[in-house]
Amino acid sequence: MVFVRTTPPRPVDVTAVFPELAPLARPAIRLHPRPGSPSVGESSVGGPLLWPADEPWPHCEASHLHVDSGFRESPDDVRLKRRMQARWHGDHDGPGTTSEEAASKERNAARLAERFAAGPPPADCPVPMLPVAQLYLRDIPLLRPPGQADLLQVLWCPYDHDPDHKPSTALFWRSAAAVADILATPPEPYEVNDDGYLPEPCVLAPEAVTEYPNSLDLSPQMRLMVEDWSRWQAAGASVDSSEHADCPRDFYDVHLADVPGWKVGGWPPWGRTDPNPRYCTVCEVQMVPLLTIASYEWDGGEGYSWAPQEDQAAAYAANTVGSCCGQSPSQPTKVEVGSTDNMQIYVCPTSPEHPHTDLIQ
Repeated sequence: MVFVRTTPPRPVDVTAVFPELAPLARPAIRLHPRPGSPSVGESSVGGPLLWPADEPWPHCEASHLHVDSGFRESPDDVRLKRRMQARWHGDHDGPGTTSEEAASKERNAARLAERFAAGPPPADCPVPMLPVAQLYLRDIPLLRPPGQADLLQVLWCPYDHDPDHKPSTALFWRSAAAVADILATPPEPYEVNDDGYLPEPCVLAPEAVTEYPNSLDLSPQMRLMVEDWSRWQAAGASVDSSEHADCPRDFYDVHLADVPGWKVGGWPPWGRTDPNPRYCTVCEVQMVPLLTIASYEWDGGEGYSWAPQEDQAAAYAANTVGSCCGQSPSQPTKVEVGSTDNMQIYVCPTSPEHPHTDLIQ
């Protein structure tokens, strides 16, 4: 069975109202991650990587002295907690802890005690990075890999780093056909700084969409244009005047501009800050968005405008009865960056092998 997710049609054809925006259209691919059991041969979020057995696993070499150990958990404990929460969500009358869960807790505690037998690792000890995303070119044709590469792998450190309080990221481009022996058991950090940095394994349903820039990315003249309610009226846009006449720019940003959620390409999701162009440290060209790592796939404040058609019922049900124990249909990856923000990874358009950068937005 093919896994599909479909973005609902926009409430207004924005280029019919503002033809001036047509040249600013950008392609993007919504990834639509949903919990599953991806293999190393599939595109995924938080899934296993097609990693060569003879290639060292990436580690974060930075110091983690500033990290408060009081809020850290082992990856195994985070996974167990999530399984228990999912079970409680589906069976409110079930036991607090099953025998299998109790056994898992004991095993996790024993492993952690063994690791700490010789004392905790020093703060400057390299930390194994965690898989964030694996994207095959056959699934995500917007990728522009170097040379013969057809696979992008993204990892990050499970700890916040100064000065921006975000995990450091690493990108690897490779040819899938060149990987013969696969690393069966990658190393994991003994703790994660925040369970929002441990992505839930998710399969993907890539969907090509067209985006337009957030109003903050528009010229001052174009910004005034989308704020002009008379332009909307003159074009016959079927927008509720009682709700949007006083804030047409907000309507544009929320429903017609950049798409929320995990995506490749497209426009940046500004709002936390004003536009902040990134420039390549090698050739000084302006960098472009590669991957958006999102805390949420959609926001109830948007009226679920961006919730896929296949998820509309679940979105409205969660809004009606409330999500329990973190089982929100709009947060399938369990990733949370910043204050429920996005992390956007940027690459050089002239050479994806130049150093990348990232930004919490």
